[in-house]
Amino acid sequence: MGRTGGEDGVGVDGEDQETWGERAVCRTADPDELFVDGAAQNRAKALCTGCPVRTECLAYALDHRIEYGVWGGMTERERRALLRRRPLVTSWRRLLEAARSEHERLAGPDEGQAWDAAG
Repeated sequence: MGRTGGEDGVGVDGEDQETWGERAVCRTADPDELFVDGAAQNRAKALCTGCPVRTECLAYALDHRIEYGVWGGMTERERRALLRRRPLVTSWRRLLEAARSEHERLAGPDEGQAWDAAG
């Protein structure tokens, strides 16, 4: 925590998973549906569509380098690739929240809601 100097210029934020996890669409899903291989991952990713905390979930998985399962609509392979492409990011949560805010600002009040659904 508290690291600086990354691509986003901020440190890792300490929001607890329990804060946003209570609102996750998958909170009542069978964990065996989220930690799958192959084509079954597409079904798991579909649960993330429209989830109100998709951004927070993805950021949590990236910030904590979670290796297994679908988090925030991304598989472990997709997350690893993203981490390799952006090695200097120290807080994915802040970076993704800043991107969401910018998208909402540019899109206007009505279209900004689409970000939550599309991530």
